[in-house]
Amino acid sequence: MLDCPGRLFTVLPRHCAERARHRINAVLSYRHAFHAGNHADVLKHLVLVHALDYLAAKDAPLWYIDTHAGAGRYELGRGTARGHTEYQDGIGALWEAKHLPPALARYREVVAMSNPGGRLQRYPGSPSIARMLLRPQDRMWLHELHPADALELERDSRKSPVPARVIDSDGFAGLRALLPPQPRRAIAMIDPSYELDSDYRQVVEALRDAVQRFASGVYLLWYPLLASRESRRLPERLEALGAAKWLHARLELRPVQAAGSGLCGSGMFVINPPWTLREALEECRELLPALLAPGGGARLEIDSGSA
Repeated sequence: MLDCPGRLFTVLPRHCAERARHRINAVLSYRHAFHAGNHADVLKHLVLVHALDYLAAKDAPLWYIDTHAGAGRYELGRGTARGHTEYQDGIGALWEAKHLPPALARYREVVAMSNPGGRLQRYPGSPSIARMLLRPQDRMWLHELHPADALELERDSRKSPVPARVIDSDGFAGLRALLPPQPRRAIAMIDPSYELDSDYRQVVEALRDAVQRFASGVYLLWYPLLASRESRRLPERLEALGAAKWLHARLELRPVQAAGSGLCGSGMFVINPPWTLREALEECRELLPALLAPGGGARLEIDSGSA
């Protein structure tokens, strides 16, 4: 059990280290700051906030595991994000909206905790959201390969009331090493960049292994809606894992058509979702697509199943 925050450097076996080097090269070419607060973050963090609130309602300790943590927080319109305004069509579209459903209102409330002046200037990534919603008895395990982002995470972890460990190693391998968790309660956020085609295969392998090691864990997987074969096939491969319960939310802002059409939306696949999650998302089914794509044509599809 962790007693204090810190940073952990992991020595990997040779084949894992080689794979990690390829992943580092992809990571160095990708910075989430360019996309912070966009429509994908809205869906991802809407689900994350609801799941964390649900799990934290019980007093028992909880582990939060982030396989691709990023920097943790982002200045909108400044620094790395300068010139990138995707947030305007994401969290920006919700910032002053009226009469939001409870789940969307709660998500916006959490983002507002990072903007105490009331003006939208910062966006909290998954680690920051977890840090705000977890308790001192919980633990955070944050995997991040980008050196600058890892340093940001480490700085934030030093002043965090929730003990956190920043780990400089491959997040897929890190998830495997942490399961089953000591407190027997855990939620994992899996959010790779998908800059590598192998990410699609690895998320399936990682979730298959995770369910075998710790069947009762809550696993949140984000993925992009693209025209590629890998993206189209991913949901059915995840459904075939045989998890006891799952939920699939798919936010499509424009039709996924020919190759090269770019990011058309995103999806969240949740294994062992809170029983309240589907109803919460159903209440957002009409309004969320309308806010994020006011021109029409967007849709939020929700499906669930059990083994």
